[in-house]
Amino acid sequence: MTGGLRRRLATCAVRAAGRLLPAPLAGWGRALRHEVEAIDDDAEALGFALGGLRGALMQAMAFHLSGRSIEMSVWEALRRPSVVGLACAIGASGLGLAYLTMAGAPARYLAVNAGALLIGLLVYAVLGRARRLPGSVMLALGGVLLATALFGDTQAGAARWLMVGPLFVQPSLILLPMMIVGFARTRTALATAGMIVAALALALQPDRAMAGVLVAGLGALATFRRDRATSAALAAAVAAFAAALAQPDTLPAVAHVDQILYRAFDIDLVAGLAVVGGSALLIVPALAGRRDDGRQDARAAFGALWLAMVAAAALGNYPTPLVGYGGSAVIGYLLSIAVLRRPRGESATVAITEFAPATADDAREKLPTGLYSAA
Repeated sequence: MTGGLRRRLATCAVRAAGRLLPAPLAGWGRALRHEVEAIDDDAEALGFALGGLRGALMQAMAFHLSGRSIEMSVWEALRRPSVVGLACAIGASGLGLAYLTMAGAPARYLAVNAGALLIGLLVYAVLGRARRLPGSVMLALGGVLLATALFGDTQAGAARWLMVGPLFVQPSLILLPMMIVGFARTRTALATAGMIVAALALALQPDRAMAGVLVAGLGALATFRRDRATSAALAAAVAAFAAALAQPDTLPAVAHVDQILYRAFDIDLVAGLAVVGGSALLIVPALAGRRDDGRQDARAAFGALWLAMVAAAALGNYPTPLVGYGGSAVIGYLLSIAVLRRPRGESATVAITEFAPATADDAREKLPTGLYSAA
């Protein structure tokens, strides 16, 4: 291969790399070009350029998949509540399946929880295309909860369930966590009305646990933003919780669903630790994320509501989320994680531009190793 051809190929590789790199990394493309131009040996320049082209391809793939460069993607992913939440959902569900196995639960219980995890992951992927929950959707979800209270299946005076084929589904466990987290971003009049309707539904069902969850989530939200919408929704939640407490709750404990935070230790230490560990994982996504990312209120609401749900399971005959039998909480957890993550359309390039060089000379100093490693 002649020297002139090597140089031309190197130039073509540099140009291709520049075209592949997203706009926030254009400075690194210029740095690559300057580096290649500074290399006198044509063969060495070609090898360097091909390494840069490979690195640019990897950087472009990482950026379009996650909005981050490869150097940042791992660390940033660990700081993203959505990524941490997915890991916690899978981990908690796995620990729950382990507990159910050790507890001798029927095989269909394990199948229901595993199936709910798959459904939740699928819905999570679909919801990722949405920017946020519109107020009209929030109101419609509140209407579903109210319809459950009025027309749902009744057990011991409580109307909290709907029959879906052969399965009992508890809509409040599926929809309410998503609504609470979504309300952090959508505090319109319709969204507020949806939260008030949800509070009314929980009072009518009655459901002390979920009414308490609503108070906890909205209370955490109110500590960050005290506006009229949040105050109105929180007032309705407090009233609903008081109404639920005033009504009798005579539902007995159900095996593998209620009171398992204590009963798991009767099986053995491993089963108990699986239940406690899985329950603790539910709160972890609230601790992820940047302090200045503008989503502290949503994370606080998320953490408060799931902590309240675990506390309710410890204090009364209420479902133990994810680690106990019941697919509704599994799906509800993943839905709330889907709403917690960055809505589509909110640019993630700020994190890159903070590190992106302003000039070609500056870029040459900051050229990432992965962009110019030898092919």
